[in-house]
Amino acid sequence: MPQPNEALAFADHDHRRCADSGLARADAIAADRGLRLTPVRRRVLQLLLEAHRAMGAYEVLERLGDEGFGKQPPVAYRALDFLVEHGLAHRVRRLNAFAACTQPGTAHEPVFFICAACGAVAEAPAGRVRRALQSLADEIGFQIGRVNIEAQGSCPSCRERPA
Repeated sequence: MPQPNEALAFADHDHRRCADSGLARADAIAADRGLRLTPVRRRVLQLLLEAHRAMGAYEVLERLGDEGFGKQPPVAYRALDFLVEHGLAHRVRRLNAFAACTQPGTAHEPVFFICAACGAVAEAPAGRVRRALQSLADEIGFQIGRVNIEAQGSCPSCRERPA
């Protein structure tokens, strides 16, 4: 299976094709793992894939409600929790929001690049950063349990726009 371009959120591309490809990968992962990708879970993932940015649970809930899936917060939260638990989405803590995983089905620790202007979120592998962090932790005898790396700034499109 081809690896996605981790910075795709910041590049011009066919969003529909990208979202469709991501959904197909999720369907294959779910089938392989015996997971149930219910219509609500599938639609939530599709919303995240189409957005190429992090979406808050209430924004997801509003979209679901508009489409007849229900308007109670547990509808969105349960779907988002399922997607995160099974590596199909990530929680972007800085934004208190969720983004589709660009590398579903692979063990990885991502770093998120968040555009403060347009809200686009790009995921990239954080291996080098994680190793540097572990080295610093080792120097002081600290044991790292969980790492969440997020950087906020400007994406290429927003930087190119005239002020």
